[in-house]
Amino acid sequence: MSTSDLVAADRQYQIHSLHHPVDITDSVIYVKGHGIRLWDIDGKEYIDGLSGLWNVNVGHGRAELADTAAAQMKQLAYCSGYAGSSSIPSIALAERLIELAPGMSAVFFASGGAEANEAAFKTARYYWKVQGKTGKAKIISRIHGYHGVTLQAMSATGIAAYWKMFEPRVPGFLHIPTCYPYRFEGTKPGETIGQAAAREFEEAILREDPDTVAAFIGEPIHGAGGVIYPSDDYWPMVRDICTRYNVLLITDEIITGFGRTGRWFGLEHWNVKPDILSFAKGVTSGYVPLGGIMMIQEIKDAIESVDPANKWMHGYTNSGHPTCCAVALNNIKIIERENLLGNSSKMGDVLFTALKDALGCHPNAGDIRGGKGLLAAVEFVEDRETKRNFAAGKKIGARLQAEMKKRGVVTRSRPAAGDHPAPGDEVLFAPPLIITEQEIHKMVNVLREAVEVVLGPGS
Repeated sequence: MSTSDLVAADRQYQIHSLHHPVDITDSVIYVKGHGIRLWDIDGKEYIDGLSGLWNVNVGHGRAELADTAAAQMKQLAYCSGYAGSSSIPSIALAERLIELAPGMSAVFFASGGAEANEAAFKTARYYWKVQGKTGKAKIISRIHGYHGVTLQAMSATGIAAYWKMFEPRVPGFLHIPTCYPYRFEGTKPGETIGQAAAREFEEAILREDPDTVAAFIGEPIHGAGGVIYPSDDYWPMVRDICTRYNVLLITDEIITGFGRTGRWFGLEHWNVKPDILSFAKGVTSGYVPLGGIMMIQEIKDAIESVDPANKWMHGYTNSGHPTCCAVALNNIKIIERENLLGNSSKMGDVLFTALKDALGCHPNAGDIRGGKGLLAAVEFVEDRETKRNFAAGKKIGARLQAEMKKRGVVTRSRPAAGDHPAPGDEVLFAPPLIITEQEIHKMVNVLREAVEVVLGPGS
């Protein structure tokens, strides 16, 4: 089929994620990936500035992961992961994950991130019911948080655009302000932004009544909501508040896990241990679908302490999928063997510095975020002094993304969500962990060129 025939067939037969016909008029059909690069059907080469969707941590074209999947499929492609049935790869992977995540004691496998968070919410509610606290069912999450788009996960997601056409949301989910240093409003005299954001959390628990709150969920660093870095005092205070009011802490490590921030898991940067940890994406570098949750011993004990009539009635067809678990094990070996945590940390510093050097003086570069691994963003505003955003109709983020694609870099942008304190237009970066310094500078130079086209050269 010709390219035009394929594009026509794609339009006719597929509904894509976040689908609207206006977004598929200039579809790119990718046919090859190697390292940090992708090639489309016409042979055009791109740097993958977002690791697919934050997940291709070890880079594209790893034949050894394909070989691992093929070998496992030939031996045992699938078996049930329900109680009473298991496989060698799922057992080995569960043990390895517990070694990588201090404080965690057990693993439940899902197929992806939204499924993982669904399992986390249900497990939190289950845990409190076992304790006899049947009223502890509410989940607190944060504005700008992203936790998936199934109904429960969407209800936890704090980005209103995902709710609009699917409401009503699932009851029992509420949102509080996040620790967003560039935009946070409402600090009291003498408070840091981290203290103020943590206070907002504590006040929400007290307002709702601690006996009704099951868990708090948060990404260590926001991903899809704009790569928002918290202040360093925030997460330890959140942990203390959760402990004080008997609220489970769920850390959503779906983007921040497996080396993205230069650590195995993002919350390690603040020496904070969660009660439940959700993961996906980088666990297999996207080569096959896999996700899951890890939990502390107390939660595992609760699950295993009940009468059989009250068992943990949760599961998925692909839980513990042998092929996916085998690929994950080898993916983790690659991350270790090639010291990709170290490269992520080192190259993350290079990326953050390069972005500041390229755009730090540009009058429309409101906030440049990065510094913990290969996770960075630039937030563009019309007026840096007042943080006033560009009008939505100007589509600055989309235009920057389009100019970058013309120059061979694909990544993600977010449109301005209104005026301050809503986020401005953002360009996000999360390249594969194998990226080199030279490749980072090429990627940043493409952004600089795109900014000059769309916004002018600045000073």
